Amino acid sequence: MLYPEAVFFWFIGTAFVSVWFVFRDSRFDYRVLALGALLPDIIDVFSGGVWIMHSIVSAVAVLALVMIVGKRGSVRRRRWLALPIGIFFHLVFDGAFNNTHAFWWPFAGLQFPDNSLPSFDRMSLNIVFELLGIMMLAWLWNLNNMAQSAHRRRFLRTGQLIAGTDADVKKC
Repeated sequence: MLYPEAVFFWFIGTAFVSVWFVFRDSRFDYRVLALGALLPDIIDVFSGGVWIMHSIVSAVAVLALVMIVGKRGSVRRRRWLALPIGIFFHLVFDGAFNNTHAFWWPFAGLQFPDNSLPSFDRMSLNIVFELLGIMMLAWLWNLNNMAQSAHRRRFLRTGQLIAGTDADVKKC
């Protein structure tokens, strides 16, 4: 089933730009971040509406799981920390906090509201959000010189962007 009102680039673009500005970590895995930024809508679409992934509890649970399972200081833990970070960004940029019962589940009650996903409620505004997301990703594409095949291969292999180093921060 195709959802024309679904948002894709908005979540990835906002998550990528936010992480790039906040962390400036050249070893951050943006592939896993993209998965986390899309995961709440992917799971909740198949459940039929707002469900557990639009609750802060799910993001905290994924974060706790990564911290418990991943060995401290390991590359695997560093990589998978991007997943809950992406989920948190999704909740912020989706405005999930506007739905008190879903966002604060189970603290606001055990029943989920019979609502559609927040991104499905915006309808035509999603077109503007998608265009903004594409613009953010285009900016990062240019900043990281992704026109060069070596940079694209590095991103696909490691999930890393080249513009995350301290030297690049000084240039900006």
